[in-house]
Amino acid sequence: MNMKWIWTILLLIVSNFFMTLAWYGHLKLQDMKISSDWPLILVILFSWGIAFFEYCFQVPANRIGFQGNGGPYTLVQLKVIQEVVSLTVFTIVATLLFKGQPLQWNHFVAFGLLVLAVFFAFIR
Repeated sequence: MNMKWIWTILLLIVSNFFMTLAWYGHLKLQDMKISSDWPLILVILFSWGIAFFEYCFQVPANRIGFQGNGGPYTLVQLKVIQEVVSLTVFTIVATLLFKGQPLQWNHFVAFGLLVLAVFFAFIR
């Protein structure tokens, strides 16, 4: 059984965890008064260091999952999957780290529409 589909999804999940930390983790550090006095360039370099690990998982996910490399997904399918994984991971991390940012009904509707986007991307 070809496991490339599951490796692709798992790598995308890990990649997006690092991406979310790189993009928004500095805000939590600022909220915790850890990085409040850091100059912007240090915040950027800190986030860039985390983003390195994102790429260590994102690039293999795309190479393994891409049909041109023997994977199960087209380029468009990979991108749509990545977006849904990204929002799922973001929602979980934001809910756990940023407790003052509640999810509302319209967020769930938007997420449902993205799931529909995945469905339509896989229709042949």
